Amino acid sequence: MDFAFDARTEELRARLLAFLDEYVHPAEAVAHEQRAGLASPWDTPPVVEELKAEARRRGLWNLFLPDAEHGAGLTNLQYAPLAEITGRSPQLAPTATNCAAPDTGNMEVLAQFGDEAQQKQWLRPLLAGEIRSAFAMTEPEVASSDATNITTRIERDGDEYVVTGRKWYISGAMNPDCAIFIVMGKTDPDGPDIRRQQSMVLVPRDTPGVTVERAMRVFGYEDHWHGGHAEVVFDHARVPVSNLIGEEGGGFAIAQARLGPGRIHHCMRLIGMAERAIELMCKRAVRREAFGTALAQQGVVHNWIADARVAVEQLRLLVLKTAWMMDTVGNRGAHTEIQAIKIATPRTVVGILDRAIQLYGAGGVSQDFPLAELYAGARTLMIADGPDEVHQRSLARRELKKYL
Repeated sequence: MDFAFDARTEELRARLLAFLDEYVHPAEAVAHEQRAGLASPWDTPPVVEELKAEARRRGLWNLFLPDAEHGAGLTNLQYAPLAEITGRSPQLAPTATNCAAPDTGNMEVLAQFGDEAQQKQWLRPLLAGEIRSAFAMTEPEVASSDATNITTRIERDGDEYVVTGRKWYISGAMNPDCAIFIVMGKTDPDGPDIRRQQSMVLVPRDTPGVTVERAMRVFGYEDHWHGGHAEVVFDHARVPVSNLIGEEGGGFAIAQARLGPGRIHHCMRLIGMAERAIELMCKRAVRREAFGTALAQQGVVHNWIADARVAVEQLRLLVLKTAWMMDTVGNRGAHTEIQAIKIATPRTVVGILDRAIQLYGAGGVSQDFPLAELYAGARTLMIADGPDEVHQRSLARRELKKYL
């Protein structure tokens, strides 16, 4: 087996690493300072726009999109190590390169399922980084890990759809640049096939009846860097029938197509977060003393660092294998592997970050270091895109099926 990256991947890795070292990491402190002086905490710090301009100048833009017409034309295997690098600075690097969720998934949906008019109106400005977007599926009143549970209604009335429902943890919706929602709801709630009851429609943010009610916190963080996570009410919001994505009843299938690549993107960024944590652990260990001895001389610290390195190497190989399978046999053929990385990666990275926080003591839970915020993000991904238990259940059934 050849584990080497191809020439294009290596060249992009080198460019991206240089971009992070020269621009992104120095901008982290600047962005925090600028945010404190903004009129609204949801506004984008000016340095982010500077980073976006530099990323475009360096050809580090829309790397996630395999469609060469709209994106960089990279395979999943080529993009995976690049996503890992952006995960070292999850607050800035994905946005700077226009590779941040939920926009990535929404752009994939529009590129794959949107018609020409929808692509012109919404996909092009998203690809250009001129607007942001949100994906509205999760609801507070039902277990949204089972998408067939959703209760939001999308009812046809002549040439319009009427959207009624309440969504929450809608990522990106607090950002004032968020111009469009992709909303999943039921067009046929009594249909015999529970996976054909749902549809997706485009709902502009300024549509009458759309209210962004509040920002939802994540472990106390408002997650400004990702545009927040909002509770949104759709109260008889009307949109043209032409805003339907794909066909009526196709919403569930589109959601599954959207989540496959998104899960691998999250997992590679998580590995980048783990690498940042290992780096911070090592720096802390060699610079800090306790009871007359450097932390780097403590056996327990050796164990933490060694275990973290082993775990990251294991995860990276599994994620790269999954990316390769997605490229060669498709998302359906790589279903087991996609679920495996979704289960293994967040919980492992949470453990690494937990040890890093322990090594930093009080500093680890403070705002002076990125570890606490990284921990909150990693722990959330044990729930986002389907909680671990759902993936465990599905994966176990697939394994058992071989013996039944």
